[in-house]
Amino acid sequence: VEHRRTSLYSSIDLVPQLEYYARTIKHQQARSRPSLEVLRKTFEVNHAKTKKKMRVMVNIWGVILFLRLTWITSQAGIGELWLDCWIHVVLPVLTYVIIFISVLVTSLTALSISAIATNGRVVSGGTYFLISRTLGPEIGGPIGIMYAFANTLSVALNTVGYAEVVRDMMRELGVKIVDDVNDVRIIGVVTVTVLMLIAVSGMKWESKTQIFFFLVMMVAFTNYIVGTVLPQSIEKQARGLFGYKADIFVENLAPSWRGPQGNFFRMFSVFFPGATGILAGVNICGDLRDPASAIPKGTLWAIFWTTFSYLVISITAGACVVRDASGNMSDIITGNRSDFCVGLACQHGWNFTNCIQSQTCKYGLSNSVQIMGQLSAYYYIIFAGIFAATLSSALGFLVSAPKVFQCLCKDQIYPFIIFFAKGYGKNHEPLRAYVLCYLIAVCFIIIAELNNIAALISNFFLCSYALINFSCFHASLMNAPGWRPTFRYYSKWASLFVAVLSVVLMFLFTWWAALVTLSIIIFLYGYVNYTKPKLNWGSSVQAGTYNLALSYSVSLTTVEDHVKNYRPQCLVLTGPPNQRPALVDFVGCFTKNTSLMICGDIIMEKDRKTRPDNTTDVMVKWLNKRKVRAFYTPFTGDNLRTGAHYLLQASGLGKLKPDTLVMGFKANWRNSTPESIDDYINSIYDTFDFNYCLCILRMMDGLDVTADLDYQGDDCCLLADADMSDEGNSDQINTVFQNDQGKKTIDVYWIADDGGLTLLVPYLLTRRKHWRRCKVRVFLVGDEQNEEEQMTLLLNRFRLNVKEIIIMTDSEKRPQAKCLTRFVDSVAPFRLFDEQQEGVSVQDLRQSAPWKISDKEFEVFRQKVSLSRMIRLNEIIRKNSQHTALVLVSLPVPNRDCPSALYMAWLDTLTYGLHCPAVLIRGNQQNVMTLYCQ
Repeated sequence: VEHRRTSLYSSIDLVPQLEYYARTIKHQQARSRPSLEVLRKTFEVNHAKTKKKMRVMVNIWGVILFLRLTWITSQAGIGELWLDCWIHVVLPVLTYVIIFISVLVTSLTALSISAIATNGRVVSGGTYFLISRTLGPEIGGPIGIMYAFANTLSVALNTVGYAEVVRDMMRELGVKIVDDVNDVRIIGVVTVTVLMLIAVSGMKWESKTQIFFFLVMMVAFTNYIVGTVLPQSIEKQARGLFGYKADIFVENLAPSWRGPQGNFFRMFSVFFPGATGILAGVNICGDLRDPASAIPKGTLWAIFWTTFSYLVISITAGACVVRDASGNMSDIITGNRSDFCVGLACQHGWNFTNCIQSQTCKYGLSNSVQIMGQLSAYYYIIFAGIFAATLSSALGFLVSAPKVFQCLCKDQIYPFIIFFAKGYGKNHEPLRAYVLCYLIAVCFIIIAELNNIAALISNFFLCSYALINFSCFHASLMNAPGWRPTFRYYSKWASLFVAVLSVVLMFLFTWWAALVTLSIIIFLYGYVNYTKPKLNWGSSVQAGTYNLALSYSVSLTTVEDHVKNYRPQCLVLTGPPNQRPALVDFVGCFTKNTSLMICGDIIMEKDRKTRPDNTTDVMVKWLNKRKVRAFYTPFTGDNLRTGAHYLLQASGLGKLKPDTLVMGFKANWRNSTPESIDDYINSIYDTFDFNYCLCILRMMDGLDVTADLDYQGDDCCLLADADMSDEGNSDQINTVFQNDQGKKTIDVYWIADDGGLTLLVPYLLTRRKHWRRCKVRVFLVGDEQNEEEQMTLLLNRFRLNVKEIIIMTDSEKRPQAKCLTRFVDSVAPFRLFDEQQEGVSVQDLRQSAPWKISDKEFEVFRQKVSLSRMIRLNEIIRKNSQHTALVLVSLPVPNRDCPSALYMAWLDTLTYGLHCPAVLIRGNQQNVMTLYCQ
C-alpha cells in the first residue's frame, strides 16, 4: 500500500521496482529447478535399483522353487553321518546344505561380477562382455557361446515346468490333448512362442510383464504362508498335510533317498538352476541407466531375499507334510485301532500302510510336486504364482540369451555366426538371435523331462561361474594399473575358491557332461588361439603375459651362462624386414622357438622425416603374418656404421641380449662409393670389437628380393623407399628358406676354429621340418687321411649328426689363371698403381684418393693371406657345393690396416659363382658346445 501510495506521486519510480521484483522471482525459480531435478533423478535411480532387484529375483524364482524344492526337501532332509563306531554326528539339514552351497557360489560370484562390472563402463553383452574384456577373446568367446546356450536351456527348463503344471490342471479337469508327454510338448511350444513375441516387442513390454509377474508371486507367497498356519481339512490330511507338527519336522530331518538317482549330488544338480538367475541384471546391463551401481546392489539384495524364501519354504514344508500319503479318505483311523500301521501319519489318525508298503503313494512330500499348492490357503492362487515364476524366468532368459549372443557375434570372433549380429530398430534388437534361441529352446522342450534339463543346465552355469570368478581372481592377481573397480568388497582368493568349487561340482553333478563342456570350451579356445582375431581389449591375460615376461627376464639375470644352454641370439640388420625376407627367413630357421631374434632397421637421417608414422606397426604385422618370432627395432643413424654401432650396444634386455650379428652381403660393392664400403667393413670390425659373432648371407642365384620390390641401391641393410601400407605388405614373397630342401646337403667349410658356431648353426637348421632330411658335410683343410677318423670321432662326441667329413688335401694346388685374373681385375679400380707412376709419391696420390690400395698394401695382403690358397678354396667350393641347400664358410678376419675394398674383394672371391645360398660365419672364440654333461 505504501508502494502504491508513493507511486502516485512518482510514477516514474515504478518501472525500476517492477524490474527488481521480476529479477527476484526469476532467481527464486532458477534456485528451485535444481532441487526438482535432483528429486526427479533420485526417484529414477531408486526406481531403477528396484527394477534391477525385481528382475534378478523373478529370474531366480522359477520352476525349481515351486515344483522341485519341496521334493528335494523330502529326499535330502537331515543327514546322519557315522564317523566311526563311537562318534555319531547329525549334520544340518541337507536341503539347507544344498541351498547354502548354492548361495555361497552365487553370492561370491556376485561379488566377482560386481568388481568386474564396476571396473569400467559396461555395455550390452552381460556375462560374455565381462569375461571377454577381462580374460580376452580366447576365453570370452567359448564362454559366451556356452553361457548363451545355458540361458536358452533355462528357457526350455522353465517352459517345461509351466507346461507340466498346465497339464496337471487339465488332468484334474479331465482334459487331455494327446497324452502326458506330448501334452507337455504342445503346451511348451505354444508358450515359448508367445514369450518370444513378447520379447521381440521390446524391453518396454518385457519390463511391464516382469513387474506383473513379480506382484503375482508376492501374492502367491503370502497365500502359501497363510495356508501353512490354517487348520488342515480332512481332504488335505488324507494327502499328508497336517500343519506344523514337531514330530513331522523331526521325522523329515533324516534323508530318504528314493529311486536310482536319489543321492545328494543329483538333488544338488536339480536345485542349482534355481539359483542361477543372479546374472539377469548383468545380461541386460546395456539397458540399465547406471550398471556400475545397479548390478552390485540389485544382485546382492536379490540373492538375500530369494535365499530367505528358499529357507522358509523348505522348513515350512518339512514341518507340515509327511513323506507318504495315499489321498484316500477311507484311510482315516477310527476308534483306537492302530495295529499294523506304518508311518508317522499313524500318530495323527491316518493309516497309509498299504501305499507305503506297495510304494504306490501319490501324495506326500516325496511323491507330489504340488505341495506348495496343497498347503496354500487357496489352491489356485499358487498356480498363478507358478505361472508367474516359470514364465517370468523363461522370459528373462529368453531376453538375455539373444543379447549375449548378439554381442558375441558383433565381436566377430567366430566368423560362422556373424550372421546373427545384425540388430533391428532403434535399440538394435537381435531378431535373428531371437529366432535361433527360440528354435534351440523348442528342441529341448520336446525332451519334456525337467530333471534332465536341470542337471544339464547346472553344468553350463557352473562353468560360467567358474570363469567369472577366475576372471576376477586373475585380474586382481595381475594387479594391472587398469584394474580399479569401485566395488571393493571382494577377495581374489574367495574368487579362486569359488572357481575351483564350481569345477568340482561340475564333475560331481554329471561327470560326462562336465567332460563334454570342458572339451567344447577347449576346442573353441584352440580355434580362437589359432585364428588370433584382431581384438585388443586390454585383458588381464595381456597383463599377466607382461608380468611373467618381466619376472622371468629379471630372474634370468641372476642365472649364470652355461655352454649347454647356449643358443645364438641374433641381431639381424634387415632394414625394413619386408624388403629382405630371405635374411629374415634364414635366421628364423634356426632361432624360431629357440632363441632371440631382433630385426634392426637403420634409418638414415635424411629419410627419417619422410618415413610414415605407422612403419613400426606395419613391420610388426608383416613379421607376425610371416609367422616369424622376432622383435623389430628401428634406429636413426648418420650412416650404416653409426647405426650398427649403437644397435650392437643397446639391443636386448638383460640376458636376452644378442651375441650374433647377421647382415646381408654387399653384392654391389664394385659400384658403391668408397664411404659406403668403409661403413660396411668397419661395421664388421666393430662386431668383433664388441665380442659378437658374425654371419653374412649371400644370395647368388636365389631370390633377389630387392629386385622384386623395385629397390635400387646398396644390398646392405639400409632403409629403402618401399610401400609401408598394409596393402603393400599383404603379399608375402616366398624365399628359398621356406621351401622343403629334400635330401640336399648342408656343406660346412670349417677353415678356422671359432668356438663351434660354424658347426652349431647347421645342426640347428636340421631340426626344422624343411631341413630335416638334409645331410651335413664338413670340409676340412689337411694333409693326412687319418685326420678324417680323428675328426669323425670328435664330431660324434659333440652329437652333431654329421654324415660325412671330407679332408681337402688339394687346397695347396695352384688355382686357375683366370680365377686369379678375376680377383686382380675386381680390385683394379681401387688401386693406386703408385709404382707405375714415376715422380709421384704415395702421399700425393693418397691426398686425392685416400681409400685406394697402394701396391705395397696389395703385395703384403697377397703374402699374408696366401691369395692363391684363397682362390683355390673358392674353386673347391664351386666344385663340391654348386647345388647344395646351403654353404657355410669360415669368415676370414684380416688386420685392421687392410683396405676396405681389398677385404671386400676377398669376401667376394670366397663365395663367388655359387648357385645356392652362402653364409660367411665366424664365432667369437667362445665355446658354444661341450662334450660333457656338466
